[in-house]
Amino acid sequence: MTDDSTAADDAASENPNDDQQYHLEVQSGDVADTALLPGNPERVGKITAEWDDSDVVASHREYRTATGSYEGTPISVTSTGIGSPSAAIAVEELARVGTDTLIRVGSCGAIREEASVGDLVITRGAVRQEGTSEEYVREDYPAVADHAVVAALVAAAERLDYDYHVGLTCSTDSFYAGQGRPGFEDFEARGSEELVEELRAANVINFEMEASAILTLANVYGLRAGAVCTVYANRVTGEFRTEGERRAAETASLATHLLAKMDERVEESGAGAWHAGLSIE
Repeated sequence: MTDDSTAADDAASENPNDDQQYHLEVQSGDVADTALLPGNPERVGKITAEWDDSDVVASHREYRTATGSYEGTPISVTSTGIGSPSAAIAVEELARVGTDTLIRVGSCGAIREEASVGDLVITRGAVRQEGTSEEYVREDYPAVADHAVVAALVAAAERLDYDYHVGLTCSTDSFYAGQGRPGFEDFEARGSEELVEELRAANVINFEMEASAILTLANVYGLRAGAVCTVYANRVTGEFRTEGERRAAETASLATHLLAKMDERVEESGAGAWHAGLSIE
């Protein structure tokens, strides 16, 4: 067998389908340029309820995908399940069928007192306390959000009159030990007592489990990405309520529409990228 035939066989073994993606079961034409990425598949219907129209185009394992429009702008949503490994699969396969902008939409735990339950946290960068992104790139590679995506999320939150905070997120692989919580029978992981205080001192706002991998992969692949999460728990005040679940979804949906307008302004102006001088409208 020649080297060429071996390479061909290896490539064919990666995905038994010619066009349809192995995990998401989507193909070219199924998704819009921008996709929202919630974790829970049950959030897909709650997100699309805010849109003009939508259709579920695929549902397989934890991945449920719907495509429609919001204020006339094409938009998709794909649930990723919990954690960075499955979120990275969603990024990989959505990119392969044409999506170039990804916005994580979810819930989080705040570690700063000012980020109240029900507020939004818009991520501009993330601490990579998860292992998935390290399998792609060196550990000192930054996980940063696209500046235009951040600007669109801020503008959307302002228009919707939602309280929000812009800053740094810590993405973890564990909801319990990795976020400084006690495990079963009050097990305490090494360093867990200092973890929250160390991150608070470094001005990190919140914990969640997917943003840093999504941002890292997007930058590696030349895509745009951002993240917006509703605060469900505040680790400083001890509050926990599933309040404001729709706020992150509404903000991300409107941000998608605003990004489309921003892209139009870039094209009209001939600028290399969107900047504040171009405005949005």
